[in-house]
Amino acid sequence: MNHFDLAQIRSKPHPRLRRGMFLLPSIFTAGNIAAGFFSITQTIEAIAPGSDARGHLDWAAIAIIFAIPFDALDGRIARMTNTTSDFGRELDSLADIVAFGMAPSLLALVWGFHFLPDTINAQLRMHLLQAGAFICFLFLLGGASRLARFNISHNPQPRNPGRADRKYFVGMPIPAAAGLLAASVHLCYGIPNVYWYIAVPWLILVGLAAYLMVSTWRFWSAKEINLSRSHPFRLLLLIALIAYIVLRYSNVSLFLVALVYMFSGIWARAVYGWQRRRRRRPAALPESSAPAESDSLGPRLSG
Repeated sequence: MNHFDLAQIRSKPHPRLRRGMFLLPSIFTAGNIAAGFFSITQTIEAIAPGSDARGHLDWAAIAIIFAIPFDALDGRIARMTNTTSDFGRELDSLADIVAFGMAPSLLALVWGFHFLPDTINAQLRMHLLQAGAFICFLFLLGGASRLARFNISHNPQPRNPGRADRKYFVGMPIPAAAGLLAASVHLCYGIPNVYWYIAVPWLILVGLAAYLMVSTWRFWSAKEINLSRSHPFRLLLLIALIAYIVLRYSNVSLFLVALVYMFSGIWARAVYGWQRRRRRRPAALPESSAPAESDSLGPRLSG
């Protein structure tokens, strides 16, 4: 055996190491599922008689927030290690249904409507509970539809295209929508809602998140962030600073980040619509100016 064959054998990855590399992104996907399952169990514990509803709901919201980096890392690690597969994509979609579909919809229903007191109008409470259950189901349905569209789309384009050198999501991604609901609950430290005038805007927020997921509006994609550059020290320093702020002031900072991200998509769509109407606006002169101009030119041409 010559030196060339020996070097070629050494360059090939070991079969066990290769299988381990395929397992690595699936571990993060399993962490995503585990966080969603933990959130669901904590939400169920919150409605048990005599339980600490505030603590359980807050932990349910935190679990959904923790599932977001797991979801972001599994796909990125699979692309970095060149271990993407159809199985991994399908598993990731099923994990997102659990962590960002079932868990936040159940949390939104229990936190926003289950603890409404019996002292308010009985008919109003019944209508709010029914509307809340329906809107939370729409959130789950919208998330499932968003994932199905993402899986079958090849290079999708938003209705309001942005810069050609940037990448965008078509519709609000389901982790961002779930993070918005979880951050809202975490903002209140998990204290259940007992006021009907908070339940109404909560209905609107959950419904708006469901609509944005199935919309074709553009949302910024964090896939542009590249940590493999030769000198990523500034970016790492910025990420460390943001992580400190988020962990130190998680209640307010997470909610603001989620709210800004949601309104960034709405603002981008509104600006695009305004610019499009402005371009279509005719720039013709008033009707009275055309005859006046021809009358004034007539005598000059004849003279």
